[in-house]
Amino acid sequence: MISIKDFMETVKYRLTEGSDYQWACFGPDANSLDSWNGDNDTGYSASIIFDTKTQEVYEATTFDYKRNRAYRLLHPEYKQAYLDEAKVRNIDPNVACDDIKYVDLDVDQDFLEKTCAIVAGEDYSTKVMIEIDLDHDILYAAMLAAHEKDITLNQYVEEALQHAEWSEKW
Repeated sequence: MISIKDFMETVKYRLTEGSDYQWACFGPDANSLDSWNGDNDTGYSASIIFDTKTQEVYEATTFDYKRNRAYRLLHPEYKQAYLDEAKVRNIDPNVACDDIKYVDLDVDQDFLEKTCAIVAGEDYSTKVMIEIDLDHDILYAAMLAAHEKDITLNQYVEEALQHAEWSEKW
């Protein structure tokens, strides 16, 4: 999970608000820090929820107002507690605001890259990064297949995942 330092660097140390986190799912010492550039039409807002005693980050979110996209990175150890509390509160945990749903990210680098680009007002990839742990034999076979197709291993794995997703639908 990202650190407070990662978040601060990504939002260029621009903090606009902070408060106690009002839900119980992350414990009694949860607090939020927010960064907003003041522009609801083409700007951004970004937040983290962290523990004031341990400095552990529970959640990080970024909202891209220009493109109406919201990204979220939830600490995996606390995700179920968050979902359970959302259910008790009768809140859809997938909705960021209005009709905009969160795109949940699993890779810290993905969240940081997207947030950095959003803060800078730059274009960014909307593809979601995933981490894959392949057995050495499968990895070697994938590298050979990618080489035969004259593409990178990442491109090969992306094609394979897209094909697998398409195949499951049919």
